[in-house]
Amino acid sequence: MAARQFTGFDGSPLLAQESGSRHAPTVLLLPDLGASGEAWASVAAALSDAGRNSIVLEWRRGADTFGTDALVSDLHAVLHQLSSRPVIIANGSAAYIAAVALGEGGPDLASGLALVETIPGGGSTSAASADLAERAAAAIAETGCPILLLAHGEDFFPAARETQHIECSAAAPSPEVPDRRDAFHACLIDFLERRAPRTATEYVAGSDPRTLRDALGTFATGVTIVTATAPDGRHIGLTANSFTSVSLEPPLLLVCPARSAGSMPVLEKAEFFAVNVLHIGQQGVSNLFAAKGEDRFAETEFELWDRGVPILANALASFECRKYAEYDGGDHVILVGEVERVRYAPQRDPLLYFRGKYRRLHFA
Repeated sequence: MAARQFTGFDGSPLLAQESGSRHAPTVLLLPDLGASGEAWASVAAALSDAGRNSIVLEWRRGADTFGTDALVSDLHAVLHQLSSRPVIIANGSAAYIAAVALGEGGPDLASGLALVETIPGGGSTSAASADLAERAAAAIAETGCPILLLAHGEDFFPAARETQHIECSAAAPSPEVPDRRDAFHACLIDFLERRAPRTATEYVAGSDPRTLRDALGTFATGVTIVTATAPDGRHIGLTANSFTSVSLEPPLLLVCPARSAGSMPVLEKAEFFAVNVLHIGQQGVSNLFAAKGEDRFAETEFELWDRGVPILANALASFECRKYAEYDGGDHVILVGEVERVRYAPQRDPLLYFRGKYRRLHFA
């Protein structure tokens, strides 16, 4: 195993031991608070042999005396320094810390979570405080990743048994029975292979279209509201994330709304339209304009510029355009606009969309 260092939330160094290729899917192993990471050596070796990049994190010295918020912040800091979303395997009280970290504002920082009461040969497990256990119980329901529970009985992490994300529940091998260590490793590897496979998913012509959609969803985008005005003065708008700049001379952009959108008949005939780029605080606006049968502008502050097109107030950026060209885009329409007027707010952060979920920008 090779030494690796991370930076904690306050700039303090956090040491770790790493094995396996960094190009392989990452597994982050969290020992119980106050325990040494040496007990995870056999687990890390088994996972590395199974094609995983294993990282055993050493909590800061005296971690069991720190408050929950500090430890959660340390874990968040480590997760942000990794190049991919790992599966977290956490033991004892560290399992509660991991649940809080993922359930309170960080559910998309990991691709899986294994909650382990006791690892073979790992010694005794420290008892979590009542406050930490209660907080973790509330947080576990908010995690969106697959969860594996390895426990001797009902006392360890009973809240996890109520979640819909349980992958399996099994009795963890006792540390007093070393020959069951292989069974423990096999259970973890089985969970990883089923819920966080090493091989990439492929799509070929004729495959399930959902696979293609999921692949396209790996390209992170911003979120826009495309607006226009009908000849009778009625305003229309729809949510779209297929948007890009095209040219500076002339100033062109394009957006690709779905043909099935109820607003498309007006948008296709409109001479002018606007593209409003949303900021992180406008997730509700995005949902409103994506829903059907809603009076969208009754609940949305907007203004009209020279072309009479609705411009959403406080957007990250708004582009008022004259229709330049329109092309067939299959079940979407490729709408090219020539930009006539722009307003933007550089102090705001964008609302992002990635793999079917809203995201926020993280500055490395």
